[in-house]
Amino acid sequence: MSGIWSEVSGPDEAPPVVLVHGSMDRSAGLLKLSRRLDADHRVLRYDRRGYGRSIDVGPPGGIDAHAADLAALVDGRPAVVFGHSYGGDVALALAERRPDLVRAVVAYEAPMSWLPWWPSTTAGSRALAGEADPADAAERFMRRLIGDERWSRLPERTRAARRREGPAMIAELVDLRSRPAWDGERIVCPLVAMHGERGEPHHRLGVEAMRDMVLGTEVVEIAGARHFGPNTHPDEVAAVIAEVVRTAQRAR
Repeated sequence: MSGIWSEVSGPDEAPPVVLVHGSMDRSAGLLKLSRRLDADHRVLRYDRRGYGRSIDVGPPGGIDAHAADLAALVDGRPAVVFGHSYGGDVALALAERRPDLVRAVVAYEAPMSWLPWWPSTTAGSRALAGEADPADAAERFMRRLIGDERWSRLPERTRAARRREGPAMIAELVDLRSRPAWDGERIVCPLVAMHGERGEPHHRLGVEAMRDMVLGTEVVEIAGARHFGPNTHPDEVAAVIAEVVRTAQRAR
């Protein structure tokens, strides 16, 4: 798709896997995972609109825009789609809207902010609370995720780049609060819902809710992991994805 930065690695003839990053992240956050997969898979990773090297693709959008971007990148070649955090919602939205493009979804701690019980104390909720300036909201989100000390050690250029991603974050998180990102009854492909053993309770509850919403959902816990398990535990997450790919290949 024009304007969306993407990179493909691995053999052309290998089964395709797409990696979708979360809010206030970039494709680089899934690079370790990509390297565990691309010996035996054709791996596509990309910067979603409004982030990283896709910063000027716009306007910022909600789930519909991100699902459309993903559909264009898949480009008619059905794939197993892995999504981390908000990227999991993007993957599920595409599976609902374009089942012909998705062989299976692996979603790691996808937020379900539209549910009435979803807490108001998450990083996204706190970033949005009382912030009129998207750049300030983005900084607040990052400070909540990585801590004030680490944020202050980042180069000024990096801090400015992350603040520029505020409009993208605001657009997707506000949209995610306002309505369901996907309809589980319309998702017919296999789904593996993952969470970290040491993750926040609401993410565990979200995985359980996902299992109720999407028929046949398999739940996998990654031992010792938190929300950034795809980065801290890439071997374990990659092993799950690879097994999902093998199962999808056998089912063809």
